[in-house]
Order: sequence, then structure tokens, then C-alpha cells
Amino acid sequence: MAAPFRLTTLCKTPKTSLPKTPILNNNNNPHTLFSRSNLKFNPISKPSTLALFITNRRHQHRHPRTTAIRCLFTGIVEEMGQIKKIGASDDGGFAMKIAAKTVLDGVNLGDSIAVNGTCLTVTQFDTVSSEFTVGLSPETLRKTSLSELSVGSPVNLERAVQPISRMGGHFVQGHVDGTGEIVSMEAEEDSLWIKVKTTREILKYVVPKGFVAVDGTSLTVVDVFDDEDCFNFMLVAYTQQKVVIPLKKIGQKVNLEVDIMGKYVERLLSSVFVDSVKSS
Repeated sequence: MAAPFRLTTLCKTPKTSLPKTPILNNNNNPHTLFSRSNLKFNPISKPSTLALFITNRRHQHRHPRTTAIRCLFTGIVEEMGQIKKIGASDDGGFAMKIAAKTVLDGVNLGDSIAVNGTCLTVTQFDTVSSEFTVGLSPETLRKTSLSELSVGSPVNLERAVQPISRMGGHFVQGHVDGTGEIVSMEAEEDSLWIKVKTTREILKYVVPKGFVAVDGTSLTVVDVFDDEDCFNFMLVAYTQQKVVIPLKKIGQKVNLEVDIMGKYVERLLSSVFVDSVKSS
């Protein structure tokens, strides 16, 4: 029997292996979504042949990433979807099919939906079977934690905001800056403390009481630990029931997007400094 296709890690295999957990079961009924009690993440496995495909393209010329804002999200997760299929598509790329309900309301081809905080384009959808498909580029798989997903994995979903939408979180573009690794998860009464380790390039934009999007969830940073390259946040009981973060294990990755305002301020200040030097 052929091994199941997985979009596994693209760089290096994690140092620690995670305990095996059962794959989600939707009873083969496309109209039946999962219950939270059955939501489990599959352990990270060995690199697949997909890693070789992407590695072979690493050194090819790539156009610079555009910074134009094409869509906007709030970081308020609308629902948790479930991966139904993931792998190579008919056109030679990669695609991911997701079971969902709420985000399919009013959906059109070409719409943007944030999947674990990654802005992806709807290429197919079926409101009868409650599912939609998005394309995945090699760069997206390298930059995000989506490569760790497999059939049955739960994902955070949010549609792009409309002019009449309420801004309940903060401005989230769906342009993942990089990933972080969960290093601790500690309960305090009915709340959950989570500490994430990331790169210094990302951490410099993370400030106490500031915003950060973790797997597309708008969260408030509690503390920043510069000596550990970490920051932490707390999830209240209600949020724990609505997002995928509590379902992950220590050592797994999360997508991170810092507050875009920090980048604008840095750019503005650096430009002012350069101009002042030139004029002096």
C-alpha cells in the first residue's frame, strides 16, 4: 500500500518527534464536519518527495515579493476547517481541499481566504459538499507551516474583510513573515499560556501588549524574552474552543505575522535618518 501523501517540513527534520495521534474522521460524509473532541494533529514525519521538488527550485530566479495590500483580514477566526486532500494538482502545482461551511457563504472563484493566517486564493468550491480548494506555491510552503499539514488536520479560516465588516482584531494581511516553534504550553485555571520561539528578525517587531497574528489568530503579546528569542500570550477558555493553536503540541510550528504598523514606522524612521544624514 502506498504511503499517504504529506506536505512535510521542507528544511530540516525537527529534533524531537511528537507522539502519534489519530487522524480526524469525518465518517466519509461531506456534509458532516468534525467535533472539537476529535481534533488532532498528525505528528511531523520524514521529509517527502515534495521537499526535493521545492529544493530543486530554491536557486531559480524569483521576482521580489510585492508589498501591495490585495486583501485584508482581522485575525478573528470564523471557523475551523478540516483538510480533506492535499498534494499535487492536475496543473503540476500543489493544491489543498478544505471542508468548511461558514467561509463558503457568498464565496466566489478568486476570493481570498486566510488558512492558518496565510492568504490563499479559492480555485474551486462546492457549496453542496461544503468544501473549497486553494493553490499552494513552493514559496508559500517554504515560508509557512502549511507543509506540516496532512489529511485530517484542522485549520483556522477567515474570509477577507469587506467595507462593512467590523474590525474586531487588528490589520492582518495574510502575508506570513515566518514561523515560530511552540516551546511551552501551561494551563492557569481555564486559560492557557503559550510561549513561542522565533527568529530575531521577527521578534524585533513583537512588543509587550502589541498585536501578533499566530496561525491567523489576532493575539495580544504579554511578554517578550529577548534572551530566549521568545514571546508569550494567553488564550482564554472561549478562544481555545475556536482556534487550532491549543490542539498543537510543543515543538510544532505556527505561522507568524507581525503588526504591519511596526514595519511602516521602521521604514519611515530609517528614511528620515538617511535624509538627515544626506542633508548634513
